[in-house]
Amino acid sequence: MPIFKALTIAGSDSGGGAGIQADLKTFQELGVYGMSAITAVTAQNTLGVQGVYPMSVEAIERQLASIGEDLSPDAIKTGMLFNGEIIQVVAASIHKFKWNHVVVDPVMIAKGGASLLLQEAIDTMIRVLLPLASVVTPNIPEAEVLSGMRITDEGSRMQAAKRIHQYGCKHVMIKGGHDEGDAEQATDLLYDGETFTSFTSRRLTTRHTHGTGCTFAASITSGLAQGLSMQESLKLAKRFIQAAISDPLDIGGGHGPTNHWAYQRRQRENMDRAAENAMLLHERTPSAKEEVTNEVHFEIRGGR
Repeated sequence: MPIFKALTIAGSDSGGGAGIQADLKTFQELGVYGMSAITAVTAQNTLGVQGVYPMSVEAIERQLASIGEDLSPDAIKTGMLFNGEIIQVVAASIHKFKWNHVVVDPVMIAKGGASLLLQEAIDTMIRVLLPLASVVTPNIPEAEVLSGMRITDEGSRMQAAKRIHQYGCKHVMIKGGHDEGDAEQATDLLYDGETFTSFTSRRLTTRHTHGTGCTFAASITSGLAQGLSMQESLKLAKRFIQAAISDPLDIGGGHGPTNHWAYQRRQRENMDRAAENAMLLHERTPSAKEEVTNEVHFEIRGGR
């Protein structure tokens, strides 16, 4: 049985809700062996970020070399990169080790408002890192920065996706969590250079959303590491994050973390229901058996 491996290149969150902690939890829950290269250490909790301490370029380069020389990740995720020098060394390592399936989460601002990417590093990200991305996953504020335009409706979001795609990335996924125009649904928009695809889910109202962006991108990375297509990986990510947000962990006094255990628990519950339905097969007519069989398959796929 193959062992799928994923690497997260991001900051450490002492509160455990975002950053490499969220990424590694996601990898583990989705059956992927997780590795990490720490770009910065942050002092933070659910109330906000109290300190940001970037690692030296030498330390980051050595971490990436140690992984690249031995462990060969199947997919890469980048998160908090903080400054232009770090972005340069990450891009150089991607080139050097010929890493594929690169998911760029362009982390700029923490949930509490702290800056996690220096202003002068944005141009470096656009020029150096985005051309290497299999997919870039900005939220609406991040997409506005990358595209240099305001996003006010679906049309402007599509235009922003086109602008970002011109930087050389293969796919652009602009997340819809910050779009308050629809109180019932949250719609993520994928652009592959030719076609737009929408991924819609029920909007969940909760203050416990710390680490959602990291977790979503790490879910995509997990799918790509296992050989799933981009579309399949995005569908997996939507299911995973929907479960994580709908059953949050009520800890801390601020923006609590999402629940990385929720997806697998929901899967187990679906399997239990499928098993119960299967038990009824022997008591049904042939036509009813077919109906129950379809129900079992539906539940095993995650009830979607």
